[in-house]
Amino acid sequence: MQLNKLLKGLAIALPLFTLAACSSTSDSDASGAENGAGANGGVMTGSADGMLSPEEQMRQKFEALQRDNTIYFGYDSNEIQGQYADLLDTHSSYLRENPSVKVLIEGHTDERGTPEYNIALGERRAKAVAKYMQTLGVQADQLSIVSYGEEKPQDPGHSEDAFAKNRRAVLVY
Repeated sequence: MQLNKLLKGLAIALPLFTLAACSSTSDSDASGAENGAGANGGVMTGSADGMLSPEEQMRQKFEALQRDNTIYFGYDSNEIQGQYADLLDTHSSYLRENPSVKVLIEGHTDERGTPEYNIALGERRAKAVAKYMQTLGVQADQLSIVSYGEEKPQDPGHSEDAFAKNRRAVLVY
């Protein structure tokens, strides 16, 4: 039910974002503001009291989850660092509140090591994230894992910084 509301909200928001992305910033925009039309062209968003509707709040929360969805790991490690506790708590809370929502946890590695070893390490990373989220109350059937090993680098470079960006797990809704 909540997913339907979310999808309806996204169906409405997507065309609006597309229009906003295609708009230009010319002097005619400034003259509209001087005439009292405001930055939104006279269209108010949200409810009458200025607060966001529950659907809008859900959409914004979902978009934030999609932006902040990566856990990085140390070299040759599948240990989740403490700095990612809040991120995983937020994702876990969302999944507990929305039991019909599922997430894919992708495990990635840098290019060092054999392809076989990297696939196994990526899987251990994805499983570590899934296990952590289950300890926070997320149902196992909401979580799927996949390991890409070194096959889908975030940064194709060969420096230590590039390697660090590639050692990750990504939550994909």
